[in-house]
Amino acid sequence: MRNILTQTICVCATAGMFTFVTGCQTNNQGSAPSAPAAAQTPAPPAAVVQAPAAVQAPAAPAAAVVQGVIRIKAGSSEPFKDSSGNVWQAELGFNGGDVTERDASTAIANTKDAGLFLSEHYSMDSFSCAVPNGKYIAKLYFAETYEGITGPGGRVFSFNVQGHDFKDFDVWVKAGGPNRAYVETVPVEVTDGKFKITFTSNVENPEINAIELIPQN
Repeated sequence: MRNILTQTICVCATAGMFTFVTGCQTNNQGSAPSAPAAAQTPAPPAAVVQAPAAVQAPAAPAAAVVQGVIRIKAGSSEPFKDSSGNVWQAELGFNGGDVTERDASTAIANTKDAGLFLSEHYSMDSFSCAVPNGKYIAKLYFAETYEGITGPGGRVFSFNVQGHDFKDFDVWVKAGGPNRAYVETVPVEVTDGKFKITFTSNVENPEINAIELIPQN
């Protein structure tokens, strides 16, 4: 009888143990709550890369507008002060051609300022400078100082001063010979902010020694 009871208790205990283990695997009631799933951090949105805006090249600076009387000594790399105390700028504003200077001892008739005629720009296409609109007196200074020109007709050219034409211009003839100063005076009007002279070669090259532009009130 003791053996039967012992066996019964063992079987019951075993059955109870089996039931307990089986319940941990299949029944969630009474068991410890399962840990919540780890929250996923959303991936940051992909960075939007914008192409840099096209860089525009800076605009070319506008030509400086010259105020007052303009005096330019053609062919010179340095300013020149005349007998009246006026300062002439070193040359600027020419398009094309070349420059030359004569010996400082060269005598020039018909002027108190021989030095103004001892440098020149020659074979140029044009001269221009930015100025306020208005009326001006333009003075063009010439002297035939090239030893290769030996008489009338040796240098003949045409030029246009702000719309005023000068055809077949001969410095030798106008000045009355070589190494003699001659000044051509031209009233002009500027309406587009630029004073301009154009030159055309006929015989030999055009040449000029100085340019003066005087505003008229």
